[in-house]
Amino acid sequence: MGRAYLSLGSNIDAPRWLAAAVAELRARFGALDISPVYRSAAVGFDGPDFFNLAVALDSDLGPEALNEWLHALEDRHGRVRGGDRYANRTLDVDIVLYDDLVMSGAGNLKLPRSELRHAFVLKPMADIAPDVRNPVTGQTMAALWAAFPQDKEPLTAEPMPL
Repeated sequence: MGRAYLSLGSNIDAPRWLAAAVAELRARFGALDISPVYRSAAVGFDGPDFFNLAVALDSDLGPEALNEWLHALEDRHGRVRGGDRYANRTLDVDIVLYDDLVMSGAGNLKLPRSELRHAFVLKPMADIAPDVRNPVTGQTMAALWAAFPQDKEPLTAEPMPL
């Protein structure tokens, strides 16, 4: 059993797709730790704002199998693949951390996830896992967030029932 930390995002009908994803994660993995939802500007392209959150879960799947399961989840919820890397998304789910693993694999699997350098991943992670350490730097999520230049990537908390 491993502890996985996920980043979920959507900028197309976000309340619908994020709620559906969280429901499926609960059905498959049981109890979840869920961060607040944050709104942020799209990164890398002009598009509608994204809504992002972090989820922690205990998984009986290893990182590769979990990554495949998450890709299937995205596909079931309208994710279109093969276009631009930076584009509108019904649902984007990435493994940010899995235990203290440092690895790369198929399906764009990279642990820890490089998007930890962005507020839309780091802040929700700091909310649910402040004492968890980045296995590369050794810094906690809380310390990374405290040092983050928050004016560079502003976030707005968005009430959203999940």
